[in-house]
Amino acid sequence: MSISEEFQADIEALPNILQRKYALLRDLDKSLQEIQRQNEQRCEQEIDDMKRGIKSGSITPNSSLLKFSDDALDEQKHAIRIADEKVALAVQVYDLVDTHIQQLDQCLKKFDEDLRRAEREAIATAGSPPAPENSNVKSGKSGETSNRGRKKTRLATATAAASASASASAAATANSSSMELDIPVDPNEPTYCFCNQVSYGEMVACDNPDCKIEWFHYGCVGLKEQPKGKWYCSDCVGTQRRRKTR
Repeated sequence: MSISEEFQADIEALPNILQRKYALLRDLDKSLQEIQRQNEQRCEQEIDDMKRGIKSGSITPNSSLLKFSDDALDEQKHAIRIADEKVALAVQVYDLVDTHIQQLDQCLKKFDEDLRRAEREAIATAGSPPAPENSNVKSGKSGETSNRGRKKTRLATATAAASASASASAAATANSSSMELDIPVDPNEPTYCFCNQVSYGEMVACDNPDCKIEWFHYGCVGLKEQPKGKWYCSDCVGTQRRRKTR
């Protein structure tokens, strides 16, 4: 069984486990509240009895009788034990969720490694290195610098993986529309395109130096391959047309 299959099996049982533990927490909380209520009533009654005894003279202020009964003290000890059980159960729930989060991180890391290995195998099967990229096109690899000196890092894309047994799949992957992986990304990573998402897959840069967005995903602008010559986004094209009509 793979790591992802093991994680899926564990995560499917997690909601039921958490539900049982939360139900136990609620039961403990109800018991604690009931014991506290009983103890408060008992202590108030015993304090009133002590006051009446002092007034009647049967109990002196310095008497050893000025203390709570054993029943009241036992109730307080019982309440402390229940509170300790609640804390221990809450810690168990936290550790359980934290363990699954760590397992998810491992699965995502393994998936990313497999994806990159499949990409390298596809390139090796094709028998030639990938075609050089145009200055206004970028692919979904990390640590890449744009033609305006902007550098960013992002996760590998799902379309980078190709079948290692077919040489034609490497070329098909380069031309296929890119899709973003549904996994966490760095919140500090810059966003691009009309969709306002991070950089992934094949992207094209607008040749207008004043373009506010600059980079666009192929799929968002209707491209399937590298444009020939200069390319402008729809916003910049509209701006240029409005200037010409003035």
